[in-house]
Amino acid sequence: MTASAGAQARARKLADQIKVVVAETLELRVKDPRLGFVTITDVRITFDYRDATVFYTVYGDEEARAATAAALESAKGVLRAEVGKQIKVRHTPSLTFIADALPDTSKAMDDLLAIAAARDAEVLARAEGAQYAGEADPYRHPADEELSTEDDEEEA
Repeated sequence: MTASAGAQARARKLADQIKVVVAETLELRVKDPRLGFVTITDVRITFDYRDATVFYTVYGDEEARAATAAALESAKGVLRAEVGKQIKVRHTPSLTFIADALPDTSKAMDDLLAIAAARDAEVLARAEGAQYAGEADPYRHPADEELSTEDDEEEA
């Protein structure tokens, strides 16, 4: 294993530990009423382990998302202290919270798939009673060519 691969594995392991610590601390210690039903989806850490970006989702409307963002920002010190206490590293990383866009992107994809399915159903309904403009199979086949060649030879 190369030094770079080892560093990446350590960064992934540290990010996973931070994810667990932040999620547990939010659930057990942070009692902010603005904090909605939040899920920590991912943590990414810089190569020097000094900054960690915590991605989260919130169940609810835009107002709940804004309130949760404010609650996370105010609880940042408590969360960082807990990360430093539970994870033994030389420097406790600073935490940055970013709302994860994955649910919104997923909903947009679901909407697009529903539109595509409706259009497919419309095309299928239109094609149900349709007939071919020409022959049913307008393509030449090798067997047809052999017959036409034999007919040409017989006529000559």
